[in-house]
Amino acid sequence: MANAIILDERDNVATAIADIRQGETVQAAGRSVVTVEDIPFGHKVALRPLANGDVILKYGESIGLALGDIAEGACVHVHNVDSQRGRGDKGAA
Repeated sequence: MANAIILDERDNVATAIADIRQGETVQAAGRSVVTVEDIPFGHKVALRPLANGDVILKYGESIGLALGDIAEGACVHVHNVDSQRGRGDKGAA
């Protein structure tokens, strides 16, 4: 049974639809990865290693940039992503 969802085949993260414990396998859309830390419900998990500055893809679109290297199976959230959406300090002047 799936414990995460992938919203677009281009996504490099999956979204947890339940709390996922470290060492559990995330399964979604025929892909799987073992978590290296706990992934809380609603947070994202890296489906592959991400390097500092890599684009984070969810919905098949960029939701931000990696703030450092992110291991496959690691939690992807506000602590390691520079959001490019809804920022009041970026955009048209």
